[in-house]
Amino acid sequence: MPTEFLQLLFLIIIANGAPVLVRLLMKDHLDVAVDFGAKFADSNRIFGSSKTWRGIIAALLATPIAAFVLGYSLETGLHIAVFAILGDLLSSFIKRRLGMVPSSKAYLLDQVPESLFPALAVMKIFNLGFSDILLLVFVFLIIDLVITYMLYHWRILRKKP
Repeated sequence: MPTEFLQLLFLIIIANGAPVLVRLLMKDHLDVAVDFGAKFADSNRIFGSSKTWRGIIAALLATPIAAFVLGYSLETGLHIAVFAILGDLLSSFIKRRLGMVPSSKAYLLDQVPESLFPALAVMKIFNLGFSDILLLVFVFLIIDLVITYMLYHWRILRKKP
């Protein structure tokens, strides 16, 4: 695997993992929902309680710093974070429309947009083709499933009410 592939995978993991890490560290402190509790036309929350401003800020800070450490620009890291966040918010929006509760599992929907969107946004910078992007999304999917399983199995993460 090319170095760029692994670096982008690492940065996507950072963008998606920073909100989880900050949640573990801060518990309920500064836990403000992105949608501020607002509901959509279907009477369900727009994104739900699991999507917080604290998590967005964590991703927007951690990913550019990690990108810079790897030799990429802060802007590249910011692009990865923004598109990972957009993918995650889209997933949550769709899950709420399907009537799923926050933190419920929707395999593929929980992993594909938050890895595909940032990968497509920066594929030229990382010299990746479409087959590389598909492989990256698949590898991210496997890593996410394994890590999520372990965090819930070890009770490090729990579903939010």
